[in-house]
Amino acid sequence: MSAISSNTPSIVREITRVSPELVKAASQFQAAILADVAGRRGTLHGRVKPVAAGMKLAGPAITVEVRQGDNLAIHAALAIAQPGDVIVVDGKGDLACALIGEIMTTQAQESGLGGLVLDAAVRDSAELAKNGFPVFAAGLNPCGPTKSVAGRVNYQISAGGATINPGDLIVGDADGVVVIPREDVERILVLAQKKVDAETARIAAIRKREALRPAWLDKELRAAGMLAEGEVL
Repeated sequence: MSAISSNTPSIVREITRVSPELVKAASQFQAAILADVAGRRGTLHGRVKPVAAGMKLAGPAITVEVRQGDNLAIHAALAIAQPGDVIVVDGKGDLACALIGEIMTTQAQESGLGGLVLDAAVRDSAELAKNGFPVFAAGLNPCGPTKSVAGRVNYQISAGGATINPGDLIVGDADGVVVIPREDVERILVLAQKKVDAETARIAAIRKREALRPAWLDKELRAAGMLAEGEVL
């Protein structure tokens, strides 16, 4: 992969990030809640999951595109990322070679980054799990990468089927990873709180056996043709 042209940089150093205040607020919500209120879109493919149980992350995206099996551009991203950033790598879903391991993860942790998300393989999984720094990946492979093919840093990418722009909000937990466009984060957080409040009330009603089934069920069954007009369960 070569640079776009001789006049276009492969590495964009300055980006506009979602604010730390919004990142902190977003970190209180499940990825599933954010995905729901964002229209049930923006989630990465389920193959991208935490390397170990309990790993969570939230932060602005530093985006990286690499050729399969090569991590040179990830090293560049590590060099320019700021504390709190989450490096997100479009590794084409390739699992033939790992793109990071314990050394690069330790560098990310000591640099104060918020985490790593790779649509690709990683290695040293036992060490990564023990360390606890949040790493989300599509799989594992002991084979190491090359470091010789040009990639791009801080351009729009597609990782795990989701479009991600530099500075977008990335949230990951046990269920996977969701991306929220930077300019939409504030609105989504308002909706997320409303959904949490509604779901909390719904669960409380279920536990009290006051409403064991959703109020909308009959209407939707009729709309789908599963119940006749006027028929109820």
